[in-house]
Amino acid sequence: MSLKARLFSREVLPFYLALGALMALTLLLDALLHVFNLVWIGRYLGIPGVLLILGSFGYSLRKRKLIGAGKPVQLLRWHEGMAWAGSLLVLVHAGIHFNAILGWLAVLAMLVNVASGLTGKFLLDRARRRLEEARQRMRQQGLSAAELEDRTYWDSLTFDAVKQWRAVHFPITLAFGVLTLAHLVAVFLFWGWK
Repeated sequence: MSLKARLFSREVLPFYLALGALMALTLLLDALLHVFNLVWIGRYLGIPGVLLILGSFGYSLRKRKLIGAGKPVQLLRWHEGMAWAGSLLVLVHAGIHFNAILGWLAVLAMLVNVASGLTGKFLLDRARRRLEEARQRMRQQGLSAAELEDRTYWDSLTFDAVKQWRAVHFPITLAFGVLTLAHLVAVFLFWGWK
């Protein structure tokens, strides 16, 4: 297998499969709700979707040492899974109904947030693997620890720079949160309370 084919199958394909699966499952669930005349259920899927997304912040809280419980690696897996599942429910909740601009802005911000999270996940994983592969090759060549550190200096800096993708992901998450909160406030203000 060529380097380009390996790069595509290991780096690019999983990213697009994750996004594609989210979109395909959203369309399938929305279609099933329409086929079985259960569209009203979609109206309420936003609630568990948002709760799952909020629950996924356990990883962020642990990473910032605001909570002490949980193993970071396990919490990261939960973060990824819960955010993906919550996004799925919110997308089904949004459906194909274009009657609330604020809600659609929140959905758009959520989709950008999901894409940002997946991009960061795959970029960080790739950078970590490449750095470790380079170190492993150099260890096999018998380089000392000082030589190893010297030769991987720029790679280490690059890896540290890639880790800073969170500086982009956080404001996107914040925008999603603000738009979601505005959507919820609008729903409660204009709810038919009778």
